[in-house]
Amino acid sequence: MPVIALDGVERRLVRCFGLVFPELGTDEIPVASPSSVGTWDSLASINLVAVIEEEFGIQVELEELGDMMSFATVLDLLERRRGR
Repeated sequence: MPVIALDGVERRLVRCFGLVFPELGTDEIPVASPSSVGTWDSLASINLVAVIEEEFGIQVELEELGDMMSFATVLDLLERRRGR
């Protein structure tokens, strides 16, 4: 598998996912979603949001929660926030 260079936001997000889903390898995290991670349930989602809010110093809005259904969608949310 090729090594993908991650920018700072992606690296930090990988760390967040790793804290909530320690069973995932770093190569599995970028493709993580509730359908691919057996332990991704509602409690894990709440924990993930809390870790992300702490790491990035943001407040996730209620309407954004439904969009946070994979590593890619969370990264997209953070990139949009960074562009504000």
